[in-house]
Amino acid sequence: MKKQVLVIGAGFAGLTTAALLAKEGFAVRILEKCDSPGGRARLWEKDGFAFDMGPSWYLMPEVFDQYFRLFGKDRSSYYDLKKLSIHYTVHFERHEPVQITSDFKQIKDVFEQFEKGGAEKLEAYIANAKYKYDTAMQDFLYREYRHVFQFLNRRLMTEGLRLNIFQALDPYVRRYFTDVRARQILEYAMVFLGASPTNAPALYSLISYLDLSDGVYFPVGGMYAIVEGLVKLCGELGVQVEYGVEVQHIDEQKGRFQAVRAIKDGQSREYSADAVVMCGDYAHADRDLLDPHHANYSRAYWDRAVLAPSMFIAYLGMNREFPELSHHNLYFSHDWDAHFDTIFKRPAWPENPCFYLSAASRTDSRAAPPGKENLFLLVPSAPGLVDGDEIREAYYEKALSHVEQRLGLSLRPHIEVERIFSQRDFAASYHAFKGTALGLAHTLQQTAVFRPSMRSKKIQGLFFAGQYTHPGVGVPMTFIASQVVAPIVTAYLNGKA
Repeated sequence: MKKQVLVIGAGFAGLTTAALLAKEGFAVRILEKCDSPGGRARLWEKDGFAFDMGPSWYLMPEVFDQYFRLFGKDRSSYYDLKKLSIHYTVHFERHEPVQITSDFKQIKDVFEQFEKGGAEKLEAYIANAKYKYDTAMQDFLYREYRHVFQFLNRRLMTEGLRLNIFQALDPYVRRYFTDVRARQILEYAMVFLGASPTNAPALYSLISYLDLSDGVYFPVGGMYAIVEGLVKLCGELGVQVEYGVEVQHIDEQKGRFQAVRAIKDGQSREYSADAVVMCGDYAHADRDLLDPHHANYSRAYWDRAVLAPSMFIAYLGMNREFPELSHHNLYFSHDWDAHFDTIFKRPAWPENPCFYLSAASRTDSRAAPPGKENLFLLVPSAPGLVDGDEIREAYYEKALSHVEQRLGLSLRPHIEVERIFSQRDFAASYHAFKGTALGLAHTLQQTAVFRPSMRSKKIQGLFFAGQYTHPGVGVPMTFIASQVVAPIVTAYLNGKA
């Protein structure tokens, strides 16, 4: 008899973990709350528009390619990629917009326009960022940390200054650049890692190497094409997926995992197995699915944790195209510290927000019918904000007015399809703690060994993976997390751990 493994959640972490465990010869079943796979990367379709509901950037293509090679497969057999010639357009509040393209010489010219010597400074900055990225990939990301000395090892101690582990990103960037535009381009990605430039380790400057030098890509068929590819891979390996399963409790007996209790089609169900991997919201598992004395972390731990932002999102199907837009568009307010403060210091709906606007239909025909445009508007916001009907409708109108003013375009008359997705939706759809969109922020105190453990401290056979665990937030990181947790589960089931 094959040993049985349950995986809770059919997001990227769940699908990638399930496939790896099935490859090892285990019988794997995924239990998914929603009626379709993908988790935060689900697809919403209406009137010919297809909206990726969550992740919209494709970086680190080698991580995806390497994952499929683990199965002797080629990623292109599951989905195709396009490399964007225009990575993104940046709109500043007090300056002309600039385009970041796949031509690094052009990017250096942009930075030279920002300040004298900017091209040379950028070259040095990106060289250092590439070193950090290569070092992280080789030495830090694809491994489990069980105690602090595995993280604070000799390599880190000898290379720590160059890796800038113990320095915040913003002062690090200011060593290179004084112009606010340069700093914003080099720091903006921190919000998508769930942190602000003032509390994220400067190690994460490595992101700039990826989106300025390595390249920005997009899957044919949208980000959901990755989900479809993983579902296909899981099917080939015999993974069973059950949708509409609301997990209620994780049971143990004598300190060992026994079963998962759930509701499906209004009926109570029990799923027994030899091990379970929780790939859903970690805080939800600790606070709601486990008895308090079996939780890995206390309620007090979660209450004081620094959470990543939530996202106020509007999915907009437009009845005309907007050739003025690139696929990815970033809009920065001059005083963006005020926006970060409303997320991390004084939670409130931002007054003059920075925002991200995606026009995926610029690249992908699946996103919108011919002659129409698919717009994805995202305003980072604090988790835990009151999100009632009146508040969110009012903020939606305010956000639309703000966007129209910044774009110099009229959007409202052209909206054919619209949907708002915010804190309460993240909580309802994914049991996201306080409605966070991303999980835990990447502060120094919540990096590597300081992120929640992949192993239960109280129940043998219970494991965790996904954005809360190491290596953290982001689609490539969840692919890596599955490759860290799968050998741990395999060793346990084979009696070697």
